[in-house]
Amino acid sequence: EEQSSPAFLNVQQKTINALQLLSAKLRETSVPWHSPRYLGQMNSEILMPSIIGYVTAMLYNPNNCAYEGAPATTPMELEVGKDFCKIIGFDLEKGWGHITNDGTIANMEGLWYARNIKSIPFSIKEVKPELVAGKTDWELANMKICDILDLSDKVQSEWMDIRNHSVRGKGVEGNKLGKWIVPQTKHYSWVKAADLLGIGIENMIDIQVDEKYRMDIDVLEKTINDLIDKKIPILGVVAVIGTTEEGAVDHLDKVVALRDKFEKEKGVSFYIHADAAYGGYARTIFLDEEQEFIPYKTLKTRLVKDGIFPEEVDWPSTDVYNAYKAMADVNSVTIDPHKMGYVPYAAGGIAIRDKRMVQAVSFFAAYVLEQNTKFPELLGSFIIEGSKAGAAAAGVWVAHQIIPLNITGYGRLIGASVYGAYKFYEMIKATAPFKIGDKTIKMEALTEPDFNIVDWAYNIEGNKDMAAMNAFNNKLFAMSAPFGQPILKSDFLTSHTDLAYDDYGDAPYGLAERLGIPKEQWDKEHNIIVLRACLLTPYFMNPCVMETYWDDFMDSMNKKIEKLFKEKELDEIEAIKKADA
Repeated sequence: EEQSSPAFLNVQQKTINALQLLSAKLRETSVPWHSPRYLGQMNSEILMPSIIGYVTAMLYNPNNCAYEGAPATTPMELEVGKDFCKIIGFDLEKGWGHITNDGTIANMEGLWYARNIKSIPFSIKEVKPELVAGKTDWELANMKICDILDLSDKVQSEWMDIRNHSVRGKGVEGNKLGKWIVPQTKHYSWVKAADLLGIGIENMIDIQVDEKYRMDIDVLEKTINDLIDKKIPILGVVAVIGTTEEGAVDHLDKVVALRDKFEKEKGVSFYIHADAAYGGYARTIFLDEEQEFIPYKTLKTRLVKDGIFPEEVDWPSTDVYNAYKAMADVNSVTIDPHKMGYVPYAAGGIAIRDKRMVQAVSFFAAYVLEQNTKFPELLGSFIIEGSKAGAAAAGVWVAHQIIPLNITGYGRLIGASVYGAYKFYEMIKATAPFKIGDKTIKMEALTEPDFNIVDWAYNIEGNKDMAAMNAFNNKLFAMSAPFGQPILKSDFLTSHTDLAYDDYGDAPYGLAERLGIPKEQWDKEHNIIVLRACLLTPYFMNPCVMETYWDDFMDSMNKKIEKLFKEKELDEIEAIKKADA
């Protein structure tokens, strides 16, 4: 009777209309992540098991903030946290991890841990001074993280008072905690984190990158030495495993070695966080069936033997291999399933090496869980987020149940994407200058990829104007972007980025020089616009697919370039033509 009422039928029809409109909007204007035609942000087709797991759990609408709100998916999230530790190489008994909304939250939690833990020695000095008797503030600021945690174990009965005297209660006091050091290729979330956590953007130091867009270790060492000479502590250092613009992998092993060196020689220690939001899951390529890190020569053999790479592919380099191996030696790691884990949004992640670290950041909210009850862990008490979707945990959990976290599972899937990037880069390198009408076009890649991102740019042969070249590439991006055009009619979609002097120093000039731009033009503009492709698709392992794909891609870009030359009303293109003339 209710279902035949006018009100019910009216709502039913309105629902049908709204869903049809939604479907039309999604179909016409959504980014086709699933298609190899999309060469932009770090997303792609997602795993069917994960989609089914996500949708199934979503119908129950679990909230992983508290166990009683999600008794099924909260344990799944904690199990996934253990999986993160397996991938990274943390001790499963000591390590801990959880799913975050994204890499930004995970990075923020990494800095949150570092800030709170490094302030504990100073609060112990106020509450239990006998435990740090004879230590100067400089020595307190440079205690090892493991020593601070051991010291914290001795004051558990006074812990609430200790935390109230730490940065938790008093806030960040001047430069007492020191500087937070990041590479120039840092994700912008680190700037947000320094702001929100009161560290202050001025207390964040950018380290210039080398020609491969990795943090320059010599500059890092000099920077740390300079800070030590000025008696300024180092709160922590971030190394990026898979930069978002270039896919570069920082020398994490050398950062760890630097910390060991400074601890032994100068009594200076600092927190290390690996921002592996993008590249973290690729560590599965290096793990055997027993979750052991595979020796370098054995890995090279297995990659070919298992059909992950053809013999001619020289990946990983020893630099990349050593960096991934060193992930097990840091304090915390950002690792996002919704990137290279191929699962639905929102599913970032963080893992910490020592679970005792959570006591430095935890809160207990009485309305959610009383402190003395014996329920399982209350995630909301020691993470930045409150309410969080249990469906995301279920999606990741199902994927991990099906795809092994080693070279035979995720390693094979991600290895295929690395191979695709390798081939894309090789084809750019092999592309000779080509004719479009009466113009000759040059195409150059930024650098050989450490992972699966390839950046490149075009220039008209003879053009020496940096601004004109940038305008040219920017227009090509606009014609290859998921806006301002019917998505379904676009043959190839890509992304772009700006590599500016303020962020990269002179590192990008190498690309400009190869494209015929003189140094004085680079010095004038100090910025280069490049197109960017995140090649997450695994299908380029098939030579026929890759060859056909490349031919179609080049044909698409050639047509776009040809179209630009015909649109004489565009000021930027006119500038290019004048410069060429």
